[in-house]
Amino acid sequence: MAKPLKLKDRKWFSWIVNNPKKVYLYSMIFLSVSYIGSLIQGIFFPSETNFKITTPVLYSKSQVVQNKSSHNGKEMEKIVKELETLKIKRDRKALEKKDSLRIDYLFNQYEKLKNGL
Repeated sequence: MAKPLKLKDRKWFSWIVNNPKKVYLYSMIFLSVSYIGSLIQGIFFPSETNFKITTPVLYSKSQVVQNKSSHNGKEMEKIVKELETLKIKRDRKALEKKDSLRIDYLFNQYEKLKNGL
């Protein structure tokens, strides 16, 4: 069996213990360079992902947002009604391939409306 090395026996650990100022200096240089690099990347090569954070309807006073939420509610009701008719069709075992595709589509639309996307 191989004898496990103790941490104090390692060369790099003894150097770190004996030179704390150099370790601090090197780590600060590394952190500064990585910070500047991330700033340059963020400025000159921005991410293509857009963060869309919307406020909840309860806290919004805008009429546009309230109208949008009422429109979303109506659309969600239509989707639920159509899904219920497809459920009745499923219970009769009369579903077709196009019906299952429609169910997937309606469910995705419902999730989009529910999450406000």
